[in-house]
Amino acid sequence: MHTKKKTVLLGASPNPSRFAYVAAGMLKEAGIPFVPVGIRQGKVFGEAIQNLRQKPLITGVHTITLFLGPQNQKEWYEYILSLNPRRIIFNPGTENQELYALAKAQDIEVLPACNLVLLRTGQF
Repeated sequence: MHTKKKTVLLGASPNPSRFAYVAAGMLKEAGIPFVPVGIRQGKVFGEAIQNLRQKPLITGVHTITLFLGPQNQKEWYEYILSLNPRRIIFNPGTENQELYALAKAQDIEVLPACNLVLLRTGQF
């Protein structure tokens, strides 16, 4: 069921205490393909973190799950929308009305929710 929901973790971190790291582990465990993208280099559950500053081209994106606070999102709006996701999950602390509006204007579903809860409860 989940295998088609290729997910980009924006704000990925190799730090095990970060929610983005925990989410990557849960996606891996659920068999959901994911691409970690962030500023910090390293690996997350076998996947190399793509450099956000290079705006990596990623195709077939179903979901972008945000782990960047609103104050750090603005410079990436164009990049985020260019990935053409079907939905963007705004994890707690990443909620952003401006990006909601931009996403909705492109028919992208906006979901203010906790990625970890969605995975744990089978709602992902």
